[in-house]
Amino acid sequence: MEDTLFSILEDITGTDEVRDNPEVDLFEEGLMDSLATVQLLVEIEGQLGVQVPVSEFDRAQWNTPNKIIEQVKALQA
Repeated sequence: MEDTLFSILEDITGTDEVRDNPEVDLFEEGLMDSLATVQLLVEIEGQLGVQVPVSEFDRAQWNTPNKIIEQVKALQA
């Protein structure tokens, strides 16, 4: 699951920095914006079968690759 998430993030951001530095702030570094966020949520649902309602998306809890992994694990439980 983690490898899939890293692959999704690499595709969306266009960089492998997300794997090299899983604490990088995706929004502050300009690697993701609102459109990329929607794409991320669609890919998570499509590839992992985990639904993330946009209304429950809190950017502060999804701003690093590690936090994204934590959130998806929590939603799978």
